[in-house]
Amino acid sequence: MDESKIDAFLKRKGEKVIVSACLLGENCRYDGKSKEVPEIRKLAKYYSLLPICPEVLGGLRTPRDPSEIVEGKVLSQRGKDVSENYRNGAYWASALARIQKVHLAILKDRSPSCGSTLIHDGSFTGKVIPGKGITAKRLEKEGVLVLNEEEGKRLLSLLEEGR
Repeated sequence: MDESKIDAFLKRKGEKVIVSACLLGENCRYDGKSKEVPEIRKLAKYYSLLPICPEVLGGLRTPRDPSEIVEGKVLSQRGKDVSENYRNGAYWASALARIQKVHLAILKDRSPSCGSTLIHDGSFTGKVIPGKGITAKRLEKEGVLVLNEEEGKRLLSLLEEGR
């Protein structure tokens, strides 16, 4: 990640930031659990956090079968094409970003929706590859800077240093 992109947000305190709800402790992941990252929650001292789960926004339930991007489609582990749900979730996330004038999102990496640097390879074996999820791509297309949770932790660290 180019730190100059993060640097721009050090001066934009108080802005609204979209955050993957699972990173804030919401049990909305496919397995019915969260992937809470306490440092991401602490960003609420500096920004107005807008938690979303694009998969839920797209009409999927919690829990649900794991899904991965396979040859341009999003398929559940059982082979069901859930691409439309993922596209719908990305649509609603981007609509929220436009309406709320959001310029930054912190999303869960390795997700077929939210991955900004890594996604699973489509084999359902746990292997990850460089890539972007459906929502991350859509938000970036709309001009939103998308960070993963590690980059979000770095942003917090810089804020706490007083930068």
